[in-house]
Amino acid sequence: MDLIIHGWIVRKRVHGGIVFLDLRTLEYPGEIIQAVFKEDIIGKEKLEEISKLPLETSIIIRGEKVRNPRLKIGFEILAKDYKITQKPLEEFPLGPKEHGVEAIMKYKHLSIRLPRYVKVWLIKEKVLKYFREWFEKNGWHEVTPPILVSSACEETTTLFEVGWFGNKAYLSQSAQLYLEAMIFSLGKVWSLTPSFRAEKSRTRRHLCEYWHLEWEAAWMGFEKLMKMIDEFVSYCIRRLLEDREARKIIEEFRGKDIKILELATETPYERVSYDEAIEILQKKGLDVKWGDDLGADEERELTLEFEKPIHLHHFPRIIKAFYMKVDRNRPETVLGTDLLLPEGYGEVIGAGEREDDYEILLQKIKEFGLNPKDYQWYLDLRKYGSVPHSGGGLGVERFVMWILKLPHIRETQPFPRLARDKRFI
Repeated sequence: MDLIIHGWIVRKRVHGGIVFLDLRTLEYPGEIIQAVFKEDIIGKEKLEEISKLPLETSIIIRGEKVRNPRLKIGFEILAKDYKITQKPLEEFPLGPKEHGVEAIMKYKHLSIRLPRYVKVWLIKEKVLKYFREWFEKNGWHEVTPPILVSSACEETTTLFEVGWFGNKAYLSQSAQLYLEAMIFSLGKVWSLTPSFRAEKSRTRRHLCEYWHLEWEAAWMGFEKLMKMIDEFVSYCIRRLLEDREARKIIEEFRGKDIKILELATETPYERVSYDEAIEILQKKGLDVKWGDDLGADEERELTLEFEKPIHLHHFPRIIKAFYMKVDRNRPETVLGTDLLLPEGYGEVIGAGEREDDYEILLQKIKEFGLNPKDYQWYLDLRKYGSVPHSGGGLGVERFVMWILKLPHIRETQPFPRLARDKRFI
């Protein structure tokens, strides 16, 4: 039985009476399918037409599936007939070869078609699939919190202001506060939403808009939270490596060296207190002291000391958000953890136990220079019957960046939003 494929031409080669078309196809996403056109099968006139087709022409091909072990996918299509769907009006500006950052960013609406990025989108899809699978298997409930908010969840300096019928509103930095409210309905909840940070950081791991996987659970203490993170992250990595299609892509991007990912399937992950981290960094010659907020450079140096992900925990309360629970045994610190990925990739998860004491939370809101009136509803969660609870959030793009060992986070988004972008689509 003949095979029918729907595809777009990404490369073309003409050799005498044979034309080879490399296609990005509907039927085999992530793979390049080679279609072979021979004059003695389709005729001279049709072969001439095929040989003149420009890149990105969309075409439907009917043909025989022929084994070809020299090709990555193991077969090619010997074309018997075809139908041209549409030809481009102008030459495709990116072509079949690798292009520089400037060209890709200029034509990001077109660069998402390149085979490299098709594979990134497939891995991102599978990452979300396996995280969702873990939540479903473990009795968590997916909820849908709002994206427009009335006050800051993180620092107020990184809020994007928007209008709301004549009043001020902001794009959400995190769904956390709303998820905390939802635990009183469902116990264990999670969400996948875009988050927005109006910060002008120009590092390889910053986006102004990113996808945020977040969770909150009632009766989850700090130790249970770290254990949950270990299970949650290692499960996704294990499932990716068990998935033949995903593993093939990961090995292609990582040059078949996936030892670091295999190690990340083993738990528990490393645990390093903030105090220990400062000592390690000072011994490495970095100019840091207790109370400093560790940035990308410090995280990079720290992760190079370990082969597995690291829980960096028990931060000074002055550098963490107002909602972090104060460690009653050491009040200058909070019960918070950042999960840092190895190979210099750094923070991918921020998590912690939440302050459930009304008076302490109110005092911390004031300490952080926030208006208690803006958080009255959040304080009500403590006033009207609270419960110990914890939660966290994972940056999906940072996780994908590490899985594929990508050099820059912009490669994980089809339309990356960066502070320096002047052209916004």
